[in-house]
Amino acid sequence: MNNPAFLLFFLSIILVLAQAGVRQEKSDDPHRPIYHFLPPAHWMNDPNGLIQWGDTYHMFYQYNPAFPKAGKVCWGHAISKDLIHWKDYPIALEPTPAGPDKDGCWTGCAVDDNGTPTLIYTGVFPECVCIAIGDKELLKWEKYEKNPVIPAPPEGFEVTGFRDPYVWREKDGWYLVLGSGVKGKGGIAFLYKSQDLRTWEYLHPLCEGKEEETGFMWECPNFFPLDGKHILITSPIPLGYPIYLIGNYRNHRLNVEKIGKVDVCPHSFYAPQIFKDKKGRMLMFGWLREMRSFEAQKEAGWSGVMSLPRVLSLTDGELAQDVVPEIQNIRTSNHYKISNVEIEETDFKVLHGVNGDALEIEAVFRPQEAKSFGIVIRRSPNGEERTLIGYDTTKQEVFLDATSSSLDETVQKPFFSAKMVLNDSPLYIRVFIDRSVVEVFFNKKIALTTRIYPTRRDSTEVGLFSKGGKAELERFEAWTMKSIW
Repeated sequence: MNNPAFLLFFLSIILVLAQAGVRQEKSDDPHRPIYHFLPPAHWMNDPNGLIQWGDTYHMFYQYNPAFPKAGKVCWGHAISKDLIHWKDYPIALEPTPAGPDKDGCWTGCAVDDNGTPTLIYTGVFPECVCIAIGDKELLKWEKYEKNPVIPAPPEGFEVTGFRDPYVWREKDGWYLVLGSGVKGKGGIAFLYKSQDLRTWEYLHPLCEGKEEETGFMWECPNFFPLDGKHILITSPIPLGYPIYLIGNYRNHRLNVEKIGKVDVCPHSFYAPQIFKDKKGRMLMFGWLREMRSFEAQKEAGWSGVMSLPRVLSLTDGELAQDVVPEIQNIRTSNHYKISNVEIEETDFKVLHGVNGDALEIEAVFRPQEAKSFGIVIRRSPNGEERTLIGYDTTKQEVFLDATSSSLDETVQKPFFSAKMVLNDSPLYIRVFIDRSVVEVFFNKKIALTTRIYPTRRDSTEVGLFSKGGKAELERFEAWTMKSIW
């Protein structure tokens, strides 16, 4: 037992077994997802340090292991071989008393420094940049003795924040972008350069925004090339949803050509992080925030869920996204399929072969004369609880209507919509239902993600609707999904 590596491995096994027991205790919670990642208990927020090391994916995340509320957060840690099934690992980073991260180890990223795993993260208060060096198994982390490596914002700026480093390598060295904002002007991303990840030179702003358009503070910036362009993804305050800025990267500045929403629904999908895996895919996870009271979160004993992993691409100059194909590995044999069905005008046409609170659905519609049409999920037998996902042909908008999703008056029950002109194209809808999580993708372009909290255990019906006329359903498939634990 004097072997440190063996001791660490032994302790990790004990931890995993203990966490498995905690997960089992909470498995009957009707709002707790079964195929989205979340810690065994307590608080989780931003994804951090996403990296593929060897053939293993590592996910770090903001974590309070003691209470379902943010505080002096740590970096939680989980690993996966397929991006879907996860195993808990020991906490990677914890605040060091009297250190620059004494009040929390906040958001950051992970890089491969010539075979050495390195975490670059935010220390608070005040906000600064720190690093930690890992062993080959990414189990044990040692903080750099001269932290912080970036102690303060560049001179000459009155900032609204200074956090969330994102690092990449170019031919001439390492580059780092930091989320910030300038008072009275708007969000800004500061660009730095280094040869060794320890000594950083401030260069200039990578990109700047206008407060009235993109908020006063840019959190969690990600900067990466994709399909011939460069993209900055950031989560602005007070918008509450992440945005993307597409453009050309010249002279280490982003010349923005288009701005769009990563996910339409405010205060749900937030703080995404992007990384490239060995298949060359640009992958993204985001934090799915709770949309219920703190009292409800405290009673449940957990808060926060990770989104499913999404693959990013560019389509017609816009960011496109879809869930990784590995998700098919947790489809059960309970498969329902119909095709070429005309939907008469109705508020609800029940599909008797589909039922549940953990499903994947794919559907292809053509409007015909319908004013609106789509899918009904998590419906109670009498219809008092239900969530609608569909298309409004008059407004040319896709929508997610959760205004009747719960009888609980204390939870948020939003309605979200986004412009989508179909012309003569069909509407493809992909839906992932996981108890309180709903992730929806329209034509692989627009994502709408939210949380719902039905009160009735029988709010599991699935069906179709068409208002103001008929709609054509070309194809509908549904699968019951397995638990990943």
